[in-house]
Amino acid sequence: MITIGVKTVTDPYVEYKRPDLQYFFDLNTNRLKTRNAENFINRLGRDNLNTLGNVSLLDIYLSRGRVVEPHYHQNASELVYCIAGSAMVSLINPFTNQLTTVTITPGQVANIPQGWWHWEVALEDQTHLLAIFDAPYPEYIFGSDLLTKTPIEVLAHTYCLDPALLRKALEPLHNETIVIGPTDECLQKSTQQQQQQQVNAHHYYPQGQYYYGHPNY
Repeated sequence: MITIGVKTVTDPYVEYKRPDLQYFFDLNTNRLKTRNAENFINRLGRDNLNTLGNVSLLDIYLSRGRVVEPHYHQNASELVYCIAGSAMVSLINPFTNQLTTVTITPGQVANIPQGWWHWEVALEDQTHLLAIFDAPYPEYIFGSDLLTKTPIEVLAHTYCLDPALLRKALEPLHNETIVIGPTDECLQKSTQQQQQQQVNAHHYYPQGQYYYGHPNY
């Protein structure tokens, strides 16, 4: 029971005479998603803490440039609180189709109404966010699932796309729910391509002239 002024409110989800009531939980023991040692999300729900009531949260750790992929929660609003680092929080208003992007730093929050498409991008290494939901079990629809679960033929026909090119473009997703992107594989490939471009920038042309980027060019 909770006393508010002269009123007493009883949480309908908890029987407070039960002998197995829980008042403590270690989020570090309940991982929702691991991308690597610096990018992961821990989860807390009523199944972890049975006195929690109608609330839940995600404990999010991101390095610079990592993204909690575009998604929405069809049954919950979300409050994103920045503990450390900084992040851009973007959301699309479904009533106006307007994109809003805000930057949050420690002590600041961004609010995403229920059902709104949104994503978060870390602007610094060791960014730490807390996502708080007004539901004990928030539901998720992720962009990667929309892309990989919708048949290629449907996407190609609907949006007048080349199915072969679309299939090739979506191959790196490996039919995986990304949650935290880009994948390590993607970043490694991008780094290798950049390194190769730097090497190529210092190679000779077949005619013996230097390529642009050489100090004497």
